[in-house]
Amino acid sequence: MPHKETPILVVDDTRFSATIVLRTLEQAGYLDVRHAHSAEDALVMLQRRAAQIVIADWMMPEMDGLELTRHIRRLDETSNHYTYILLLTAREEEEALRQAFDEGVDDFVTKATMNAQLLPRVLAADRLVAVHNRALADNERLLGTLRRLRQRPLLDPLTGFGNHSYAHRRLEDALRQADARGGAACLLLMRVEGFAALRERLGRADSRQLLLNLSRRLQQLVRPMDILARTGISTFALITHQPDDGLCSPDSFVRLYDNLNQRPFDVAGELVMLKVSMALQVSRPGDITDSATLFRQTASLLPASLHQAGIAVAEAMTA
Repeated sequence: MPHKETPILVVDDTRFSATIVLRTLEQAGYLDVRHAHSAEDALVMLQRRAAQIVIADWMMPEMDGLELTRHIRRLDETSNHYTYILLLTAREEEEALRQAFDEGVDDFVTKATMNAQLLPRVLAADRLVAVHNRALADNERLLGTLRRLRQRPLLDPLTGFGNHSYAHRRLEDALRQADARGGAACLLLMRVEGFAALRERLGRADSRQLLLNLSRRLQQLVRPMDILARTGISTFALITHQPDDGLCSPDSFVRLYDNLNQRPFDVAGELVMLKVSMALQVSRPGDITDSATLFRQTASLLPASLHQAGIAVAEAMTA
């Protein structure tokens, strides 16, 4: 059964397909359905009031569905909200679909199968996005409680990630696990370069919002079992244990690097591009077994990342 009050926005410049989509939603019982005739109009409508689901044509003049998706994801980061994006497309090439998923598209319906496939996909999206946004709201309330109580021995109150002490504890756990079970402990450090100048230009409130938006993007990009921490004002850590040390390679984190460095962040209506350096170090059984040394050596690689515009990597040295 649909949640009849779910806000849905249909974005389509062609009358024929828009009519099919709107009629399908109406017949299914959805009551809060808006229609935008262009991506630009859709963004204005979303800034006024968010939607849970956006159904958009991929091929539109001026701004296509992928560019619209990028704008919606920036709005989501700013508002701590998730919009499920479903594109209508005649394209079925694997490379095009992979690119769209990387941009943040959630699902597709081909126009040839729209009559049969649209409603089942919307009903599935309805269930998923409702759960997702309830979880985001619950997390925001929890963060508010943590800020008010100022109980932060292991938590960063801005992002809800672990703090520096938490990161060291979890890295020690990963090192012990690698030593006992094999595999490797993996530490990825990320630093926003030039953050002091950004903070001076944006002001305290907007620079904090920028870091919060970055943390939300990180959370969307990492795997569920990865551990995220904010270890400094503009420094973040990702910690994981992998049974196969081949999974601790730079290739595993290229998508993360590209998403932080090539997609802008929306801060109070301004699009801000960041330079985020990344350094990766892997510790296998017999390598370094204390977190302080591993953090120090990994941090020393960050300037090389900035210089080479990529992920700097070095094997952990034997203690």
